[in-house]
Amino acid sequence: MKEDNIVHKLFYEETKATNLFLWLFYIFYIAFELIYYYLFPNLYRDGGISKYKEGLGIWYYFFIFGLFPLAIYYFKKGNPYIIKYLYIYTFIVIDTVHNLIIYLGTDKQFAAGSIVEVVFILFSPIFVNKKYYWTVSLGMVLKYGLIGFIIHDVQVVAPMIIYMILSAIALIILIRFKSYLHSLTKAHEELRRKEKLAVIGQMAAAIAHEIRNPLSSLKGFTQLQQERYPNTNDFYPIMIQEIDRINSIVEDLMTLGKPKEIKFSKASIEEIIAYTLSITQQEAERQGVSVETTMTGPLPPLDCDSKQLKQVFINLIKNAIESMSEGGKVKVNVKVLDGTKMNISIQDEGSGIDEESIPNLGEPFFTTKADGTGLGLMVSNQIIQDHQGKITIKSSLGKGTTVNVMLPISQIYRKN
Repeated sequence: MKEDNIVHKLFYEETKATNLFLWLFYIFYIAFELIYYYLFPNLYRDGGISKYKEGLGIWYYFFIFGLFPLAIYYFKKGNPYIIKYLYIYTFIVIDTVHNLIIYLGTDKQFAAGSIVEVVFILFSPIFVNKKYYWTVSLGMVLKYGLIGFIIHDVQVVAPMIIYMILSAIALIILIRFKSYLHSLTKAHEELRRKEKLAVIGQMAAAIAHEIRNPLSSLKGFTQLQQERYPNTNDFYPIMIQEIDRINSIVEDLMTLGKPKEIKFSKASIEEIIAYTLSITQQEAERQGVSVETTMTGPLPPLDCDSKQLKQVFINLIKNAIESMSEGGKVKVNVKVLDGTKMNISIQDEGSGIDEESIPNLGEPFFTTKADGTGLGLMVSNQIIQDHQGKITIKSSLGKGTTVNVMLPISQIYRKN
């Protein structure tokens, strides 16, 4: 649904931009032709020879205006993206042929051009498409270069320089457009994410409060029954395990509903990882998973909330273990990058995640696990962001997943 909305918006924006382009193209083209060649013929060389009597003659206009029905056809076919390329390629080809017919084999001084060439270049950033921008810019410059080379006339250098300057201006505009759109998109996504978190937080606080009390009673009753009748029912351990899993989900909900205050202090990453591995060791052994840790030292202390970081690494290592139902190896690698950042890499040999799902990881209730909620990774991502860090995920189906947690190192510990 999200991808469909994006595609629809892109199609709508492309359609609007193409419509505006067509209006400007024909308005400027008709105005220029009328004024330059017909209303003021004395401005044209040799006392005013009309354009339709030279080069391609009336066929020049036939090709230009013949593009309009094609544009309508592609609009109706739902493919407005091709129209801008259709116009630039057609214009370059027919204008090149037209000028070669006029000047090739004659001693006439080269004097050609059209205002629509400027429209092509200066309007290209509106499509926010670098491929189209380079097609227009290089196409216009190379067109005059080719004409000058064939007719051996250096007069083409002037329009080439002018169009290079205009192309540079258009490139600056294009870069600004892309930067502005990127900022807007990022701000919009962040706003949507915060809106989701706000709604989920309100819902989570109410649900978690209602669930936690009866859940504690249920677990206590189950443990009591197991102690009284230890050999009568093999399902008590499973029941307790499932209650613990529900309690873990409730804790995630509580974290969403009432985010914990971060208490920064100096902490050792070695101790945090060691604690995490001690917590997850039993589950790893049950799954037949071995954990290999590599610390590339010396490792400076982190300015962080160690309890929250422990929660993050427990979530990530548990995810890695759970992805290997038939056993395997988890590699935990810790090293300092550029003396300014610490990278903690957690690599598994599990089933992996498809590329389409990776951008959605960390979204509320999005998960690739059959019994997951997606809240654990979302909470982990929020904690790392609160620590001015970043989580990146790389994965291949059938090959495993690598999660990199990047955390900043306090300035006083950075290398000069």
